[in-house]
Amino acid sequence: MAVAEPTGPALTREEVDRALARLGAEHEAVESSLLALQDHAGRRLLEGAELTGETRSRWAAAEALIGQLWAYFDAYTAALTAARELRARRRWPTQGELSELTELLRGSGITLPGHGTAALGTAGLPAGAVGTAGMTGMTARLSEQLSLQELLDRMNGWYARALDVVVIADAVWSALPARIDLLAAELGRTRSLAHSVGVRPGEHPSGDDLEQITRELAALREEVISDPVAFWAGSSPSSAPGGGRPDTTRYDRAARALEDVRREVEAVLDVRQDAERRLMRVRDVLSRADRTLNEARQARVEVLSKIAASVVPAVSGPPTALYEQLAAAAEHRRHARWHRLSPLLEGLEQRSEEELLRARESLTAVTAPLAVRAELRGRLDAYKAKTARHGLAEDSLLIERYDAARRMLWSAPCDLVAAEQAVLRYQQALAETLSAAAPGTGERPTGRRGEA
Repeated sequence: MAVAEPTGPALTREEVDRALARLGAEHEAVESSLLALQDHAGRRLLEGAELTGETRSRWAAAEALIGQLWAYFDAYTAALTAARELRARRRWPTQGELSELTELLRGSGITLPGHGTAALGTAGLPAGAVGTAGMTGMTARLSEQLSLQELLDRMNGWYARALDVVVIADAVWSALPARIDLLAAELGRTRSLAHSVGVRPGEHPSGDDLEQITRELAALREEVISDPVAFWAGSSPSSAPGGGRPDTTRYDRAARALEDVRREVEAVLDVRQDAERRLMRVRDVLSRADRTLNEARQARVEVLSKIAASVVPAVSGPPTALYEQLAAAAEHRRHARWHRLSPLLEGLEQRSEEELLRARESLTAVTAPLAVRAELRGRLDAYKAKTARHGLAEDSLLIERYDAARRMLWSAPCDLVAAEQAVLRYQQALAETLSAAAPGTGERPTGRRGEA
C-alpha cells in the first residue's frame, strides 16, 4: 500500500483538486491491496488450518486487524465520497466550501469506534520483526478522531503487519512441506533397501538412525503445517523485503543424517555384492599360508637332519582363530547378515594377509641353514672352475682342500661352521698358488708334489 504525502495547512481550489486526486489514487491502491489480501492463497490456507503456537496467536491478531482494516476503509471511503460530493457542487467553490473541504481533507473529523489494540499485539513475531509494543501502540478507547492522513497511515501499518503473517505462512508452506515429502520418499526407499541388507532397528545403528529420522520428519511436517511462523528466520517481509527466509535448519539436519545412513547402506550393499569374491580370496590366502607353513615344517625336519649344530626356529600351527572367523563370515553370508559381515570381512582380509606374510617369514627363517649350505656349495664349485681355468686341476694341495670341503658340504649332518672354514682354506690356497706364479713369464706354478 502506498503512503500518502502530508497536506498543507490551508487548501486552495487547486490544492483541493490535487488532494482529491491523490486521495482517490490512494483509495484505489488501498482497495486493491485489501482485495489482494482477501484472495491471497496464504490467507485462505491460514483460515482453514488448525494452527498452534506463534502462528495461532499471530493469525488471531492479523484477522482482527483485517476486520479493522475494512471498517477503516469504509470510513475512509465515506469521507472521500463526502469531500468529492462537496467539491462537485460548483466549479468555483466558495470560501466556506473551501474551508469545509479543508476540514474534511485535513482535519480530524473522522470518528471511529474505539478498540483495544493491545489485543492485536506482536505475539508470534519472529525475532527482530517488530518491537514489543502493540501493533499501533494505542490503548483501548471508546472512540477516536482521525484525519484522512492518519487513517491512511494506520491502515498502511496494519496492512503491512497482517500481510507479514500471510506472506510468512505462505512462504514457509511453499518451501518446507514439499521438501519434507520428497525427503520422506527418499527415506522410504532407503529404509526398504536397508531392510533388504539386514540394516534394521535394534540390529544395526543405521537402522536405529532411520527410525529417528522417520520420527523427526513426521514431527517436523506436523509442526510446519500447524505453526509455519515458527519456521521463519530473519526480518519480516514488510520491514526488510527479501531479508527473511524459511528456516530449514531441522530439515537440513535430517537430510544430512539420511545421507549418512544411505552411504552406510550402500557400503553394506557393496559387501553383499562382492561378499563371495572376498570370502574366496580370504580362503585362498589362508590356504597359501597353510601350504607355506607345511612347507616350513617339512623344511625344518630336513634342516634338523642335514645341518648339524644349527638353531632352527619352531613352526607354528594353523591359524585356528582365523578359520573360526572365516566360518562365522560364511554363516553371516548365508543368513544375509551383511551389516555384520562387512566389518568381519575387513578384519579377515587384513589378518589373512598378515598370516601369509608370517608363514613366508617362518619358511625363510627355517630354510636359512640350507640356503647357507647351498651358497657354500656354489662358492666351492666356482673356485674349482677357477682352478681348472688356470691349469691347477692337478695341484695336490688344492685337490686335498677341495675334497675336504666337499665332504663336509655333501655329508649329513653338515657342520656349516667347519664347512665354511674348509671353503675358505681352499680359497686361500688357490689365491696363494696363483700369486706364486712368476708374473709375465707365462710359466705354470710348480706343484707341491712334483711338477705341475
